[in-house]
Amino acid sequence: MVTVDKERCVGCERCVPYCPADAISMKKSKAFVNEDECVECYTCIRAGACMLGAIRQTELIWPRTLRHVFSSVTTVHMETRVSGRGTEEMKTNDVTNRFGDGEVGFSVDMGRPGLGVRFKDVEKVAKAVAKWGVEFEPMNPVTMLMTNRNSGEFRDEVKGEKVHSCVLEFAAKKLSDTPKILRALVEAAKDIDAVFSLGICSRLTNEGESPVLPLLREAGMSLKPNGKLNIGLGRPLQKGGAST
Repeated sequence: MVTVDKERCVGCERCVPYCPADAISMKKSKAFVNEDECVECYTCIRAGACMLGAIRQTELIWPRTLRHVFSSVTTVHMETRVSGRGTEEMKTNDVTNRFGDGEVGFSVDMGRPGLGVRFKDVEKVAKAVAKWGVEFEPMNPVTMLMTNRNSGEFRDEVKGEKVHSCVLEFAAKKLSDTPKILRALVEAAKDIDAVFSLGICSRLTNEGESPVLPLLREAGMSLKPNGKLNIGLGRPLQKGGAST
């Protein structure tokens, strides 16, 4: 946990702007860390914000450890051995073949530095889409926090923990469920104290058309012009590590 040594702190305020969670402020001419808002990213420590070593890192215990592994780019999740906030399945689908022809995958990137997100709000989004029978990505560290992957329910002890951001990943069982899932996400966005961006992955048809675009239009949404298009330059991975 990030703490401040009051004896060393001289109130210079250099540490305040380094905190992306706005968790550091000044109280009685000393730096103060709001423990509830701190996401344990250790940006203030790694940046050397305090010249006198007044800001210190102490050992974390569960479930506060979640704050650090989701908020620091230097960590790896013990449960999945995956670094970062989600997986690379959508970004490298041309290699992993996570989503095949006629299938669609979703990534809900929740929270941002300066705002963050608590897992109770991630649960709200997960429960909203779970009603449509989505399959949550098993190797995603967020999925590991669920007690029921059919309903999207999370462990009680983690719901109050705050992180910079995390990525909820799932696949629709049927392409035709896409408009329903999109509408569920729109409704869930109204009930959370955070923001999220949505990513959708699908393979183009043999004619070079996206099967998802018409469904987006049906839901009243449009594709951003900076959308990513993989053209299949990767080599599909085979079991046992071989590739073709």
